[in-house]
Amino acid sequence: MINVGLAGIGFMGWIHWLAYQKVPGIRVTAIASQSPKKRAGDWRSIQGNFGPPGEQVDLTGIKTSKNIDQMLADPNIDMVDITLPPALHTDVALKALKAGKHVFCEKPLALTTADCQKMIRAAQRADRMILVGHVLPFFPEYKWALKAIESGKYGKLKGGSFRRVISDPSWLKNYWSAKHVGGPMLDLHVHDTHFIRLACGEPTAVTTRGRMRKNLAEFWHSFLEFKDRNLVVETTSGTTPQQGRAFEHGFEIHLEQATLMFNFAVIGGEGKYMCPPTLLNNRGKALEPKLAGGDPLESFQAEIREVAKSIKTGQVSEVLDAALARDAIVLCQKQTESMEKNRRVTIGH
Repeated sequence: MINVGLAGIGFMGWIHWLAYQKVPGIRVTAIASQSPKKRAGDWRSIQGNFGPPGEQVDLTGIKTSKNIDQMLADPNIDMVDITLPPALHTDVALKALKAGKHVFCEKPLALTTADCQKMIRAAQRADRMILVGHVLPFFPEYKWALKAIESGKYGKLKGGSFRRVISDPSWLKNYWSAKHVGGPMLDLHVHDTHFIRLACGEPTAVTTRGRMRKNLAEFWHSFLEFKDRNLVVETTSGTTPQQGRAFEHGFEIHLEQATLMFNFAVIGGEGKYMCPPTLLNNRGKALEPKLAGGDPLESFQAEIREVAKSIKTGQVSEVLDAALARDAIVLCQKQTESMEKNRRVTIGH
């Protein structure tokens, strides 16, 4: 059994908590929160853009701590799950690794690549794993696409278009702060940069044009270049001020013998497919595959299962790898740089 200390009881902490309840072999045995109410099990103030609202939680048998240092002193904890605001990820991860714990950190890994490197090196020194919660590859539509790409069944990947747009989350504290959250580039678009890096490899250059807000990218279009000049990838992401469409994401992925299409949006409070997962084949057919796991919570359960597998086998899952998460942040930063400098920017470590 893998014993987990959950650091931070906000929306993502709540979602992770629910996922742990459904995955055997791994369990939350301790929580750390500065909120007396949450340490007492009153999580009813938690709300998010999917899943159930927070509830009164029975914390019988769960150790509760006011700060991370108290939780890290528990020798029975094997792994710390960090669901704190992004600005706190690095310090807490470094403390946890120093205390001999594995780390599972919600995305983004950190707000700078320098901090990502600190965390990766600290994990190497401590001989512990640092795993990163990029859940998108576990969503059924993206899992389907990744499987189709990796299988080679439809030939070589030729490129694709990726879209992720939300209404301005004005209710989120510090969203437009580079020091705390990093705006939509690091909070939103990092999902797609991670998936692109996973599916397409590492880009060599990027050209991005868009709008800035408070020195952060607000809405933009990017064209990515790769060593293979025939691999054509573009992205659109950011926020819009109208609240009628809370969320939208999707893709069109081109393979030699098929095109994969998908688009989902929350409009007027109702989530619906604008284009269901669809495969266009070379015979002129438009096929809609039947995908399991439509509830987002099931994707987080799959992610936690992969975390448990990595810890038990000692082999870091590619999807959870911290170096991949770092590369996603590099790509985000290069897009912002391209916007600021109004020119093409090369990518490399």
